[in-house]
Amino acid sequence: MNKTALVIMAAGLGSRFGGGIKQLAPVGPNGEIIMDYSIYDALEAGFNKVVFVIRRDLEKDFKEIIGKRIEKVVEVEYAYQELSDIPAQFYGKLEERKKPWGTGQAILCCKDVVQEPFLVINADDYYGKEAYQVAYQYLSGKNTKDALDICMVGFVLENTLSEHGAVTRGVCKIDENHMLTDIEETFDILKKGEAAVGRVDEQEYSLPLHTPVSMNMWGLHPEFFRVLEQGFREFLKDLEPEEIKKEYLLPKVIGDLIRKENAQVKVLESKDQWFGVTYQEDKEYVVQSIRDLIEKGVYPEKLFL
Repeated sequence: MNKTALVIMAAGLGSRFGGGIKQLAPVGPNGEIIMDYSIYDALEAGFNKVVFVIRRDLEKDFKEIIGKRIEKVVEVEYAYQELSDIPAQFYGKLEERKKPWGTGQAILCCKDVVQEPFLVINADDYYGKEAYQVAYQYLSGKNTKDALDICMVGFVLENTLSEHGAVTRGVCKIDENHMLTDIEETFDILKKGEAAVGRVDEQEYSLPLHTPVSMNMWGLHPEFFRVLEQGFREFLKDLEPEEIKKEYLLPKVIGDLIRKENAQVKVLESKDQWFGVTYQEDKEYVVQSIRDLIEKGVYPEKLFL
């Protein structure tokens, strides 16, 4: 069996979650967290390695709550995303910076532990079984394209909004062949009447609720690390003092590749319902959603016996 990895980005500070570590909040009947269900679905689809991207200060709690348990059922590796993990010549940029550099840096941290096709996900998002199935089918197939071969599982904006506050999404444009033609990281998205509004570079935009969006579920190959490494150096070199909070974002990296015609991104469809814990108030809905899935027989009462 060819190896395929699931890379879980779990280094977020969880600042909007009432100060807690939102990725480790229990949502299942036996203390399961969202990552448990993501890993269960990924293994069922065919993935056979899990890589956790975490911060060093989370390591002890993380391994106690999930890592040691998952190590019993699948190969596990850890990658550590740190603010200081940048080339030495850019250390001067650290003085006012308070947290790591974003999702692009998170994936770059994996370059020494991932040598196989891999699927990237957020730790606090539930994507559904079909998402992992279609991603695995794509990643386990032959790579015959000339450009960087990437896939993305797309979702509908309306199904990814929170009733309890604004969210950030990668707003997508997709052609008739289900290829991604553009993606733009859009901030502070809220439902407003029969549409949504979001912000790009301080400009507010209206967004139809059926707009396709990225939830950071990307299928990539190890060659992508070379692109990320070069891009991160350029990002740091061009960073101005007033941009110290700016992030090196995976959707922007991929969007730039598309615009330069250096990558082809196939958008895969999943009909499953997404849900996630962005805010503390989201947790009750997620707990009930997991309970409903168990009652429908989608999951056993206890995942990893």
